[in-house]
Amino acid sequence: MADHLLKNIPYSVLDLATVLDGSTASDTFKTSLDLAKQSEALGYTRYWFAEHHNMAGVASSAPVVLIGYIAGNTTRIRVGSGGIMLPNHAPLIVAEQFGTLASLYPHRIDLGLGRAPGTDQVTAMAIRGENFNAVHSFPRDIEKLQQFFSAGNNRAGVRAIPGEGLDIPIWILGSSTDSARLAAEKGLPYAFASHFAPTYFEQAVSIYKNNFKPSPFLSEPYVMACVNVVAADTDEEAERLSSSVKRMFLGVITGKREMLKPAVDDINMYWDRMEKEAVEQMLYYSFIGSAKTIQENLTAFVAKYGVNEIMSTSHIYDHQAKLRSNEIFAGLFKG
Repeated sequence: MADHLLKNIPYSVLDLATVLDGSTASDTFKTSLDLAKQSEALGYTRYWFAEHHNMAGVASSAPVVLIGYIAGNTTRIRVGSGGIMLPNHAPLIVAEQFGTLASLYPHRIDLGLGRAPGTDQVTAMAIRGENFNAVHSFPRDIEKLQQFFSAGNNRAGVRAIPGEGLDIPIWILGSSTDSARLAAEKGLPYAFASHFAPTYFEQAVSIYKNNFKPSPFLSEPYVMACVNVVAADTDEEAERLSSSVKRMFLGVITGKREMLKPAVDDINMYWDRMEKEAVEQMLYYSFIGSAKTIQENLTAFVAKYGVNEIMSTSHIYDHQAKLRSNEIFAGLFKG
């Protein structure tokens, strides 16, 4: 029986379109659709893609295209960005792209926005070209998007067609306290990347809630926490499966990024003590284990931080094991 606290919490999925060792991006997109269809059937609220560039093991460089692919092959689940890295794009283009998506799939599209480049500086320069050294204002660009989406923009010289007057919720994404202050100031929902940047999570949530100003978009603070999830029928199997995500984060720390590797029986063969500590720090907000173990830990997490929604991301090599993890996790939120 799921804990009463979890039964009141929406649950969602963040998909990084992780490319498995020995497979291709095409394979990844097919398994993403499979996972999205299962997630819809299991009652998940959203299915989001993150924008990343120049990463061999991550195929979500064009989240707008993937959002359309998933939304076009599902019927109810909300689909969106977690997020679009706004400095990489002109606000008008984002407004037109998401306006197109929202016209095709009404009331199902979310626009999560981040201020990071989603890549290294050299690649960011390649993306932005001559605009790389231009002064970017994340708050101002958000205001431009809101203006383009507003029905009152119909007399402006520059309009988002489609996009104008459509229902496209904007979320602020973040991994620091700056994003928390911005989301609070603008009265927008806040999604925190606690799945890889746990350091400022508690402080950021507190700042957001304490400084929140009601807006036409949101009357009360709304926090979504993204966490790593590896669920299995036993704690032991979940620990084994989690070796894939641990090796992935080891690659981030050492600068040796690779495709997602199969699970191994002894992760300690791949890292030293300092590397282990660094990976475990990055994965601090991870829920690994059986349904019982994750339910206990997740209930404590929700109670402590008062989050309104949980978004799970699961780097599991075996697709059937990933589907099983997604099923087990959904079961925690149902009576």
